[in-house]
Parts: sequence; structure tokens; C-alpha cells
Amino acid sequence: MKLGSKISEGKTKIVYQDPTNPENAILFFKDDITAGDGAKHDVLKGKGKYDWETTKNCFELLKKHGILTHFVSAPEENYLVAKKLTMIPLECVTRRIATGSLLKRLPFKEGSAFNPLLFELFLKDDVLHDPFINDDHAVALKLGTYKDIDAIRALTREVFEILEKAFARQGIALVDLKLEFGRDSSGRLLVGDDITNNAWRIWPEGKKEKMLDKQLYREGKVSLETVLQGFEKASEISRKFV
Repeated sequence: MKLGSKISEGKTKIVYQDPTNPENAILFFKDDITAGDGAKHDVLKGKGKYDWETTKNCFELLKKHGILTHFVSAPEENYLVAKKLTMIPLECVTRRIATGSLLKRLPFKEGSAFNPLLFELFLKDDVLHDPFINDDHAVALKLGTYKDIDAIRALTREVFEILEKAFARQGIALVDLKLEFGRDSSGRLLVGDDITNNAWRIWPEGKKEKMLDKQLYREGKVSLETVLQGFEKASEISRKFV
């Protein structure tokens, strides 16, 4: 894979310039896994490949449904070509089932379902530990207009429902999902970043004890081998999306 100069490097990916097209970037998926804003860190051999495949399959599914994303192609294992975006520093979360950090902030009973989907915004800021914010905060921080936030909310829910149905066909509950968005050179709002086993909670048969996602790593109650197997299984599940 021919790579241009390195643009940036995060916890789980390296972003390079696409030497063949200045409008594109190339994402390389690393084997690293982190939790607690990077306080916990390990390297799981093969994880990058599984994240790459899961992302590729999710974006191809969304493309079939007419969702605009930055995905261009996945020409080689671990490498994904994507349109360059001006990213909006928000983590956009939809929840179908109450669990996780939500229960520490609000008096929901674990396992209760949300219909319509619950939507939350978090500011991407490592120093502030990605705090929960509302629409007014986002507008005051000049991250977009109220119309922009409404568009992000609607698109986040639409993506969730597409993936939820894809998982349900395999007997798996999509519990929650984190997405990130950006704008292309013409100002269009696109789904960006990646969609991997780091970005959701998935419960086979709707049972928390059968979880396959990154929460296994966050809790630290199982071996790293078991964590990696969860990522491998998620990539296998995603193959049936397309």
C-alpha cells in the first residue's frame, strides 16, 4: 500500500495522506486497544485487521442504504481509503438499552429499553474526559447550529436502526452506538472515523453476559485472548451485513 505523509496518529489508527488523491486520506488500523482515556493500554495481535473488516462492512451496508460516509474503499488488509473531512469534535451516542455510564448519571434501571432511541452528545476532549453536553452547549461552543445538531441526531438514529436490523437478523441486540461526523469540502455532513467493536455494545440473544464488545476489556474480568475473540466474532458477524 503506497502511503503519503503521516497526517495524525491516535490510539487505534494512523492517518496518512493518499499519495494518489489529495482529497483522500488512508486510515491504518493498529492492534492497540485502550480504555480510560488511554490509562489502560494493550496490543492485541490481529485486532487492527478485525476493526478494519468490521468498519469496511458497516460502511458498505450504510452505502447500500444511501447514507453518506467518508468511506471510499478498503484496498488492502488494515488500510481504508476515506474522503478527508473536517471533523466535528462530538461523540454522538444512541442508546436502545440502558446500561453502562448512563446508569451513573441518571436513575434508569439497567436493561430498560428506549423507544424512541435515546440520543446523547459528548464533547471530544481528553483533558475534560469527554463530558456530556446538550444542544445549547454545542451551539455555544460553535460546533454547529441547532439545525446541524438536529441533522446529526436524525442521522445518528437512522444509522443505528440500519445496524440494529442487521444485527437482529443474527439474533444479536445492538445496545448502543457511538458515531462521529465531519463535513467534506462541499460542506456535506458525512459519517466519519470508523465503526468497530469499540463503538458499540452488542449482546447476543439480548443477554449482557454474552457481550462481545470492548466492554469486556473495560471491565477487565476476562483474558486478553477472550477480548480479541470478541473482536474477531464481531468482524465475522459484520460479513453477513453485505
